[in-house]
Amino acid sequence: MDPMRRFPLPPCPSDPQPRTPTLRDAEAEKHCLKMSNTVVVLWLPPGQSGLGKSTMVNTLFKSKMWKSTVQGLGTPTPQTLKLQSVTHVIEEKGVKLKLTVTDTPGFGDQINNDKCWDPILGYISEQYERYLQEEILITRQRHIPDTRVHCCIYFVPPTGHCLRPLDIEFLQRLCRTVNVVPVIARADSLTIEERETFRRRIQHNLRTHCIEVYPQKCFDEDINDRILNSKIRDRIPFAVVGADREHLVNGRCVLGRKTKWGIIEVENLAHCEFPLLRDLLIRSHLQDLKDITHNVHYENYRVCRLNESHLLPRGPGWVNLAQTPAGPLAAPQPSKVHQQAQEDSEDGDEY
Repeated sequence: MDPMRRFPLPPCPSDPQPRTPTLRDAEAEKHCLKMSNTVVVLWLPPGQSGLGKSTMVNTLFKSKMWKSTVQGLGTPTPQTLKLQSVTHVIEEKGVKLKLTVTDTPGFGDQINNDKCWDPILGYISEQYERYLQEEILITRQRHIPDTRVHCCIYFVPPTGHCLRPLDIEFLQRLCRTVNVVPVIARADSLTIEERETFRRRIQHNLRTHCIEVYPQKCFDEDINDRILNSKIRDRIPFAVVGADREHLVNGRCVLGRKTKWGIIEVENLAHCEFPLLRDLLIRSHLQDLKDITHNVHYENYRVCRLNESHLLPRGPGWVNLAQTPAGPLAAPQPSKVHQQAQEDSEDGDEY
């Protein structure tokens, strides 16, 4: 359910008497204020260059957040050499959501791709470590700044075959630390039949190699979640098309891409599944992404780090979480009466 639609509407001016505020209204208002300060980090995305990742960001926010440089003939396409983050505020019905989108280096563009996923996994762990350092302080902030990665949109090139070995190797590592939503990039390069066949092959690869993408089946809480998430899992990976220009179609302006055979409408489910991806990230599963990140992925990282807490740096307000071994004076010694009673009980057991 859309979390933005749960808030009570204000009384209509034509009503004879305003409705008396209830406890549910107070809780909804409190939840609304909490949502207004929410920072959701979308990890967008690992994937090779030329898959329309920057255009997809502009399509998601309907604004020119990232500019793509037009290259001339013979000029190589520049690759992103460092992580870049852009923050944007989305407002709907008085509720503001601050989303931070992080672009990644050109993943898989090099000849030698050995351990090319280390910068991405290292960035995710760095955000967990930053949150943990604030959490273990004695005098910590009331609201800890949350820069953890809540979702990773993984762009799959539209080859029409199956996942590459590089994709499988990286996804196996990535799904253990963050919520992963794979999408088929530039889906307009495939026909409808090719797109469905490609989707089934990717789903088969995910099941064969035990890659759990979001929404995970083991986290379905009730029958309603199971029904809704089953429909989503059947459509994953989403076939998406990015566009940042509007065109006139049948007397109305639509967001899409113009080709020789027509206009591909981004928000038309018959052409593209971008609306499903947008609703999943911003509306229906927004809070669930944050909950799984905090209760599952971050918790796993926190347990591993606290098990080796003696290696944590001693910063301001540092707390020693390692168990100190008891000294010889602190160890309680059994009294002679207790030893004699224990010996008598053992002699009685022998008989």
